[in-house]
Amino acid sequence: MKVKFTLTMDNLTVNSRHYDSVVIDWTSNVAQEEVLEMSQQWMTSQNFLTTRMVGLERVGESSLTIEPVDEKTTTQNR
Repeated sequence: MKVKFTLTMDNLTVNSRHYDSVVIDWTSNVAQEEVLEMSQQWMTSQNFLTTRMVGLERVGESSLTIEPVDEKTTTQNR
C-alpha cells in the first residue's frame, strides 16, 4: 500500500546547530504490517529518531503522521 509520512520535529539540535522546526514528508510503498510495526516503535521508543538520523542530537517535540495515499487521485493528477 502507498502511504504518505509526515515527520514534524520542533526544538531540535543537529550537528550542534539549533533549529526551531523541521518538517519532512515522503511517500513510500509499504506493507500494512510495516506501518503497524513502525507506529508501535514510534510510540514505545524514546530515542526513535536520534538512533536513526545521522547528526540528530536532540528533539524537543515530534510527531509522525502516516496516511494512506489514494492511488486513483495520484494517477489522475499526473
